[in-house]
Amino acid sequence: MPGVDSSMLQGARYAKRQQSGGSNPGGPATCPNNPDHVPAPGITAEYPYNGAKNGSQGNGKGGYQVPAPGDTAHAFVAPGPNDIRGPCPGLNTAANHNFLAHDGITTFSELVDAQQNLYNVGYDLATLLAALGLTLTDGDLVTEKLSIGCDATTRTSWSPLLTGSEPGLDGHNKFEADTSLTRDDYFLGDGDNFSFNGTLFGMMTETTGGLYNRDGLAKYRYQRYQQSLAENPNFYFGPLSLLLFGASSFLYELMPSGPDYTPDEATISSFFGAEKQSDGTYTFNHAEQIPANWYNRVSPYTNNDVVAEILAQYLEYPVLFGGATGNGGFDLLNFGSITNGTLVAAPGTATSCLLYQLATQSIPSYLNSIITPTVDALNFVASKVAPQFENLGCPSPLTK
Repeated sequence: MPGVDSSMLQGARYAKRQQSGGSNPGGPATCPNNPDHVPAPGITAEYPYNGAKNGSQGNGKGGYQVPAPGDTAHAFVAPGPNDIRGPCPGLNTAANHNFLAHDGITTFSELVDAQQNLYNVGYDLATLLAALGLTLTDGDLVTEKLSIGCDATTRTSWSPLLTGSEPGLDGHNKFEADTSLTRDDYFLGDGDNFSFNGTLFGMMTETTGGLYNRDGLAKYRYQRYQQSLAENPNFYFGPLSLLLFGASSFLYELMPSGPDYTPDEATISSFFGAEKQSDGTYTFNHAEQIPANWYNRVSPYTNNDVVAEILAQYLEYPVLFGGATGNGGFDLLNFGSITNGTLVAAPGTATSCLLYQLATQSIPSYLNSIITPTVDALNFVASKVAPQFENLGCPSPLTK
């Protein structure tokens, strides 16, 4: 509005958010509801994997087969019509193998455990991503529940009438954002920003040559940016878009199998549920799953690792952070280590602290007027996320 300093809004006027009410795509009226919620079975003495349980730190030792031979509890089970799946193939796969609750309503502890036991994500990154999922998507910090897809507020919220909607991972410009690898932009897909797009998967495969490594995915991320900038009048590439670079690194850091750990088409297609047709196009087979005889990465994938990959991809093909103005213009963003729309190539600590800032700045707005849950939320962030960043010297917004 005239007279308003838009820099104070940190780009918020361009970050149009999904209204998940009613029967909109991803909304509560169309969100599957499985009345038989069963928590993820977790690990056992016979099949211990990384040893992570109840949101605790595992042993960080990978290189094991997942699922282990004989572990029927984590065998692939296709999602049913009442099960929620969303825009993240890695989490969809985890739910299909019961490392997360099969109905798609998960918890902070399940998210932390599954990342470690399935993919050998480091405990520091696992807790950060789980907290980002809860805070950025307005999952519930009281129940610590989250939908990996659509709006399941009646099942995640501690009090739906008081909290308002908790849109889950489908929520636009939260965890999900424009320029996704294989999902439409929210405003280009008529609100469907979570369904697999075979054309985009084919574009990614063509650009990478079927070898989804850092160089290929950095180039494809740049292509998707340019595509969205040209086609989406509501295009917004904010600080949360850093997570898109991190997510694309998962294809070559977390999904390849030992012993050679090659991010080839067969492996990536299995995790994405992509099935190649005779005419060369790709369709979704509703079977996002761990490839047969799959061995996870040996060393844990840590905060430092993902930050290094974010910076490496970005610096290969730098793009501007900001939002389209609707009249052909583009307003640049200033936020943390993003200056005049450009991510400053500072030491990794700066980017790590930016990720921490993103996780801790987004205490869900529904808690603002509710004293006890707000305290619970601050305690949650302080106890679950802050300890992983203390040694980096990141300023804590909780003490400002």
